[in-house]
This record gives sequence, structure tokens and C-alpha cells, in this order.
Amino acid sequence: MDFILDPLGFIREWLLSLLASIGLSGDAGQIALIVLGTVVVGGLGLTLPLALIYIERRLIGRFQDRIGPNRVGWEGIFQTVADAIKLLIKEDITPVGADKLIYNLAPVMAVVSVLTMWAILPFSYNIFGTDLNVGALYFVSVGSLGTLAIMLGGWASNNKYALLGAFRTVAQMVCYEVPMILAILVPVLLSSSMSMNSISRAQDQVWFLFSAPVAAFIFFITSVAETGRAPFDLLEAESEIVAGFNIEYSGMKFGMFFVGEFLHAFTVGALTATLFLGGWTGPWAEASPFIGMFWFALKAFLAYFIVIWMRATFPRIRIDHMLELNWKYLVPLALGSILVTMLVDKLYAEYLQALFVEGAQAYVRGGLLFLGNVALAAVAFTIATRAARYMRLKEESDKYMPAVGAEHGHDDHADHDDHGHEVHGAVVAAH
Repeated sequence: MDFILDPLGFIREWLLSLLASIGLSGDAGQIALIVLGTVVVGGLGLTLPLALIYIERRLIGRFQDRIGPNRVGWEGIFQTVADAIKLLIKEDITPVGADKLIYNLAPVMAVVSVLTMWAILPFSYNIFGTDLNVGALYFVSVGSLGTLAIMLGGWASNNKYALLGAFRTVAQMVCYEVPMILAILVPVLLSSSMSMNSISRAQDQVWFLFSAPVAAFIFFITSVAETGRAPFDLLEAESEIVAGFNIEYSGMKFGMFFVGEFLHAFTVGALTATLFLGGWTGPWAEASPFIGMFWFALKAFLAYFIVIWMRATFPRIRIDHMLELNWKYLVPLALGSILVTMLVDKLYAEYLQALFVEGAQAYVRGGLLFLGNVALAAVAFTIATRAARYMRLKEESDKYMPAVGAEHGHDDHADHDDHGHEVHGAVVAAH
């Protein structure tokens, strides 16, 4: 077996022969391979944030006209390692009255919920943990464990500020899952599959970013809100609730929440690349899985760069504005995106597909879907603009109405006062 064409298969066969030589064959060898693969993927996921945190600190430093970490090691490259050592040697404190089992379980759940998403990510056409036929449903399901971890951590800490952070979790992360799931349905419809590898392969000619830009926008925004990062970091708003749900955590327990957040941010980039940027597909991607891995990593880091850009640029929004954005705009827009995709794709398949040669069909279909999304975005923008104008005029009328009423009251008194006592009129109007 060629290592270049099938590296995982080559390593698998070599390990099976090695395990058979020491007496582990058959089912025992398969179980040992599964455990080894889990350890490798988990180890990669736990060490990747060391690089991601450094990259994000340096980038945000440049965005904000700062240098960033530059002391520990060359250009501060070991600053994250120093921070990890600091967290490891810090005292582990459990608050009085805390539910110890749930309190200690929450940080583990926060990391596991992100790591388990990587099991279905296709890094190349033949490099993935498992190719589930319900992969899109799987990562939505396991991603909800992160929401549950934050809720449990805030509730079990026996702290009012932590509990408020947990309440905000319900208000924010649960409600933003609704438009996110609706947006995921669009690539599922376009690829006719819930397998993540099949969704990537279906974008070999036209990315779903162009076929469904509205769904891509909604998925990206809601995924960032799911991570709880700026400008959606209401869960740990230190200016309002000190530190939020994790205020009572110290040492490596706090570090695990930290690792889960940064790994989840990069996972958002990886999921966006898979669902809307073609995943591993690209020039010569099927010539070697290593080329596919290169395209996947490039697209994932591009999406992750935008996540960092948003964090460095936008201020934190108010909780009521955030909820209005979700329920009044993103949810209806996501439903409209599904309807437009279904309608345009059905009309194309019934009446237009047979008119074009096979090589042009994917581009014609993508172009029609793009025009449908542009029309949907134009209608949504018009409605949102009119709604904003109406709200602004209403606020201005409410603001100036008392002053206008007072002015009319003064004029009426002056008209009826035969002696011209204007000062008395002003006093009466003010009263």
C-alpha cells in the first residue's frame, strides 16, 4: 500500500501487523487502534490551542496597534507555554457550597464537546475519523454539550455572578442554535447528504459559499455566537458580571474552559470550510491526501482569521440587541434561505438542467441559486432598513413629545391671560 495515496491505511496495516506480532490480533487489535486514534486526535486537539492562542494574541496586537507577546522566547513564541505552566501550578480551589461532582465535570465537558466534533471532519478525501451518514446532525448534537457545560459550571459554583452567566447561556447560546441548524440544512439540501465528506465533495466545482451566501453568513455569525466570543461574549462580560460563569474556577479547570473556547473558535473555521468553502477540495486535491489537507487547513485558517478579526474590531453588544438580531432577523432570514434554495433548485432540476451540457450544469445551478440569494438579501435589507427607520422615528417622537406638550401649554396660557403675566404662565406650564 502506497503511503502517499493512503497514509492512514498504510499506518493502520503496519500497526495491525505490529500488534499481531505481540499477540493482539482480531478484535483486540481493532480496539487498540481505535484507542490509539482517539488519543492521537485528542492530543492534537489539546496541543493545537497553544499555537492558536499565540497566533491570536499577535494578530489582535497588530489590529489594535500593539506588539503582543514578545518576551518569552523568540518573538514571544513560548508565552503560551509559560501561561499553561502557570495554570498547572496554581492552587485548585473549590468554593464552599459548590456541587463538587458537577463543578469538576463542567470543564471536562467543555473540552470534550469540541474534541468530539473533530471525529467527523474530513481533512482529505480519505483522512477522517469516521464518515457518518448523519455527520451534520452529529456535530450539532455534540456541540450542545458545550452549552450544557457552561450552564452546569455556572449553576454548580454557588455564586450569583456565575449563575447570571449561566442564565445568559440559555438566552444566547440556545437561541442561536435555531438559525444555525436552519442554515446547516441548506448545504444538506444542495448535496443531498448529511455526510460531511459528501458535502465537501459536492463542492468540487462550485462552493456553497456562492450557491448559498445567505446561509453561509448566518451559519458563521451564529457559530461565533455559539463560542461566546466578542462581540457575543455576554457569558463572561467582566464589566457587568465580573467574569461570568467561570468566576469560581481557578488553575487548570479555568484553563480547560480557556482551551475549549479557543479550540471551538478554530473548529468554527473548520466547519465553515467544510460546509461552505469546499473542505479539502481544490486543484490536485485527489492526487494526494496531503494536498487535500493543505487546502482544508488553508480554508479553515482563513475562516478562523475572520473570527479573530471580528473579536479585535467589534465592541460587545447589548443582550437585548443580540436577542433581537437572532429572533427578528436571523431566524426569518434562515427560513427564507431554505425556501429559496428549495424553490430554485427544484425549478432548475425540472425545467433547466436538461438544457445544458454536463460540464456547465453545476455553474448554471450555482448562478441561479446565487441570484435567488441576492434577491432574498435585498428584500431582507429593505425590510430591516424600514424597520430601523420606523424605530428611530418612534424614539425621536417619544423623546420630543413632552417638550412639545409643554410648549403648547405655555402658549395657551399666554393667549388667555388678559394681563400678560408671562412669568406666571411659565410657572403654570412648568408645574
